[in-house]
Amino acid sequence: MTEHSVGPKTAPDPFDYIREWDRLREIKGWWHSFELPDGTRIEGVSSLDIQKQRIEAFDVPQILRGKRVLDIGTWDGWFAFEMERRGADVVAIDCWDNPRFREMHSMLSSRVEYRHFDMYELTPERIGKFDIVLFMGVLYHLKHPLLALERVCALTTDFAAVESFILRGEHRPGVAVAECTFMEFYETDELGGQTDNWCGPTLPCLLALCRTAGFARVQLQRVFEFSACVACHRSWLPPEAEAEPGPLLLAAHHNMNYGINFESRFDEYVTCSFQSPVKEINRHNLKPEVGGFGVNPIKVESAGPDSWRAHFKLPPGLCTGWHNVRLRVGSSRPSNEKRIALDLRPEFGPIVITGVADGHTWKPNELDLDTGDVIVLWIEGLPENSDLNNVRVFLESTALSTVYVGNSGVDKTTQVNAQVRKPLAVGPRHIHVEVLGTFSAPVAIKLLARS
Repeated sequence: MTEHSVGPKTAPDPFDYIREWDRLREIKGWWHSFELPDGTRIEGVSSLDIQKQRIEAFDVPQILRGKRVLDIGTWDGWFAFEMERRGADVVAIDCWDNPRFREMHSMLSSRVEYRHFDMYELTPERIGKFDIVLFMGVLYHLKHPLLALERVCALTTDFAAVESFILRGEHRPGVAVAECTFMEFYETDELGGQTDNWCGPTLPCLLALCRTAGFARVQLQRVFEFSACVACHRSWLPPEAEAEPGPLLLAAHHNMNYGINFESRFDEYVTCSFQSPVKEINRHNLKPEVGGFGVNPIKVESAGPDSWRAHFKLPPGLCTGWHNVRLRVGSSRPSNEKRIALDLRPEFGPIVITGVADGHTWKPNELDLDTGDVIVLWIEGLPENSDLNNVRVFLESTALSTVYVGNSGVDKTTQVNAQVRKPLAVGPRHIHVEVLGTFSAPVAIKLLARS
């Protein structure tokens, strides 16, 4: 290359507009624009017209009296104050104390509650639950976007307004970003020179993240030049009065241990077995629901003629206690209900085996290994949330496979079936039950075998 040669031109950075926004914010001081009650206007980087378009994209009602709204990442607070203007009880959250928010709060004589939290601190226990959650322009600022959306979902009872930067074709020429479900990670300041921009999802990825977080209906509302607006609803639309009957729900249990107990501190999944004559059931027309919250299935599979299995996330934000699980197929009515327990500490008294019988012959205190391998026990004192995972049956010191735990009857007796692994020596034995470290007294039984 000679001294007069010119090297290749550097392509313009498609994120330079962010640098320009930062420059303007340094000059103007305000990010949001405002119109005060006396007509005075404050011009920020974001125009009042654009702010109105962003919130109108979500069809938020004009009258919000009696509603509770949370604005996460409120910054100068325009969206929080707008929700207050519409009559809502508003909590505004940010990770820092913004003097511009406080200035505008004073100028508007606002009653919005302003609190400072890290995104990952936001739980119903700390700040409660909200009819509407605004999560606008925040997601791409977070290292853990899916965890953040799960936090948002847990706080929401009706719907969340999620707006985020998305990757577009001009950002990655030659890549079909509109069809791809992926997200870029920015280690330092690759996104517009800002070190607090951590990720850039494509539009399909943003929608998938919202569904995976636990929302039922995830609807793209509008795509702006720099972002997309997604309405994330906690419930399915109700069925019509003349809707077809729903499926028959056979069982709902933990996908790993087959019990009915779940813990909110873990990422838990529910497996349902059900029957339906519908020929095509898939992730797009099956509508699971737990405790009134809808959730998208991650897998639906055939289990035989008219028999199906579905797997789905336990919806975030459920309170401690019992919750009903039910399903719909397409626009059908709901199925029957099965109960699961969340964060329930088992309460029980002394555990007493009141009866033992052969599961095939029903003869008491024996098991004929020639005719079967299931022994049935009737037990008093088991907790209401006893299940296959927390009730263990022992033949001497050998743990048997618990295959059935019934519901406690009127007499407070629960049926438990256990399977004996062969081969076993015949003769007298003792059987006992253990639940969470509490043991019953042993009961004598006899193992029989003629062969």
